[in-house]
Amino acid sequence: MTTAHRTATLTDQFERERRGLLAHSYRMLGSWDEAEDAVQEAYLRAFRAWPAFEERSSVRVWLYRIVTNACLTALTGRSRRALPSGLATDPAESGPWIQPIPTALVAADPATEVVAREGVRLAFVAGLQFLPARQRAVLLLREVLAFPAADVARMLDISVPAVKSALQRARARLAEVAPSPERITEPSDPRTRELLDLYMAAWENADPAAFERVLRTDAVLELLPSGVRADGNAACIAVAAPSMDTPGAWRMEPTSANGQPAALVWWHGEPAGVAVLTPAVDGIAVVSVFADPDLVARFTAAR
Repeated sequence: MTTAHRTATLTDQFERERRGLLAHSYRMLGSWDEAEDAVQEAYLRAFRAWPAFEERSSVRVWLYRIVTNACLTALTGRSRRALPSGLATDPAESGPWIQPIPTALVAADPATEVVAREGVRLAFVAGLQFLPARQRAVLLLREVLAFPAADVARMLDISVPAVKSALQRARARLAEVAPSPERITEPSDPRTRELLDLYMAAWENADPAAFERVLRTDAVLELLPSGVRADGNAACIAVAAPSMDTPGAWRMEPTSANGQPAALVWWHGEPAGVAVLTPAVDGIAVVSVFADPDLVARFTAAR
């Protein structure tokens, strides 16, 4: 096989895995920007190592080994990321907030869609940031991507017993820091779209009462990057109502982020950010508002 042919083969293999590699990097890093950087770094590492690749493992295992180690390198010395979703006992201890990511960029094939979607939901990704980096890698490789323990051991240059031990510790730690799992509605459920439509209409019509009706009584509203958090329906309305004074000031478009319903937001015609909803049958459980105008253009381009 010629060098050019081998390079083309690597590129084809990498492109087939790119979406999964990006999703894995995003779970590891909690940042869309850093995940894209890690995937690019992984491609460069793979390109340099490709001539010596002897196919002792599958190309897929080899690529996930490379991207996992690129993520571990990126995590060295970096403060953790988190959402203030009941995950940190002291929010001041949390590092930079995680970023939402368009579902379309990390969507999996239908056979693994549900597992993969749950693996990028905001609360899960935030919880992962409280695990030590290597435990995080083991948990994701074993439980989200379902690689055999022997493959994970080779990826991380550790023993199979070390993989099993790290997985046990990661499960225990995640159970400590993660909120109770929400029984949220799936994207295909008509109730999911109904709640998103009601949410957008409440803001576009500047109607606090309509916003209150769409929230659960124990709803949480979190505003990022300011870190403002409101717990309970009444507190959410108290925070939101002052911004809902002019019908037509807000404009929203439906989208999907992290496998959850979301809205792109404009304020007086200017991009404002993205609101990600955690919907349940009895109303919206969490509204996570990312006040980053650049996200509007990036989500639009990712469609």
